[in-house]
Amino acid sequence: MGNESILELRDVSVRRGESTILGPINFSIAPGERWVILGPNGAGKSTFLNILATRIFPTQGKAFLLGEEMGKVDLFELRTRIGTCASIVAEDIPYDELVRDVVLTAAYAILGRWNEDYDLWDESRAIALLTNFGVRELGDRLYGSLSDGEKKRVQISRALMADPELLLLDEPTAGLDLGGREDLLHRFSAFAQDPTAPATILVTHHIEEIPAGTTHALLLHKGVVAVSGPIAQVITQEHLSNIFGISMSVVHENGRFFARAI
Repeated sequence: MGNESILELRDVSVRRGESTILGPINFSIAPGERWVILGPNGAGKSTFLNILATRIFPTQGKAFLLGEEMGKVDLFELRTRIGTCASIVAEDIPYDELVRDVVLTAAYAILGRWNEDYDLWDESRAIALLTNFGVRELGDRLYGSLSDGEKKRVQISRALMADPELLLLDEPTAGLDLGGREDLLHRFSAFAQDPTAPATILVTHHIEEIPAGTTHALLLHKGVVAVSGPIAQVITQEHLSNIFGISMSVVHENGRFFARAI
């Protein structure tokens, strides 16, 4: 793996029994890139993300994350360098935890506050992240008392707490109303402009949920890469119509994409 890659997948496949549900896939990301992974239901997006989050191992091929090869590295140490906002993580967040502590505990890649000592820097970073994503005033609330939209913002703040080198976002605006979605996408776009922000991979099946500032796109179809590259070359009428199996028009304005059937 080259020093310039944040991650690299080489001929990666995942099988379940006799079926190959993902791959073979070759894919790499350089520092500073902001990727979106798109595809219809069943395309393999969740499996793809779970490999990157070190939740599952490839059946075949090699996966390199942050200079380390999966299978030859302490995953606990590696996970502290990867921020993940996904249902697989969210399901484990204790409902009786204070919001501030939900974010703070990510500094040690754990869930649930025990006897860790947090310094003023940790506290300040947690508050700054909650502020960036519009939920600072919820710091002393119980996590379980929040709305779905508020929980999403806390989960993203938690994913960023350990200053990760790679940020994985699994449908971060799913379930939000239009106002909540647009506000969160606006905050993502502002975040993406920060040169110190980590490389990012966002998974969705709605192109309206791609934040401005996204640099690259990968379209998955039936477990393999249909097309990938700079976003303007990938999110096109032809490519989307092909992978979703319906004729559609694609509009690009102010850094955002919109699609409708035709």
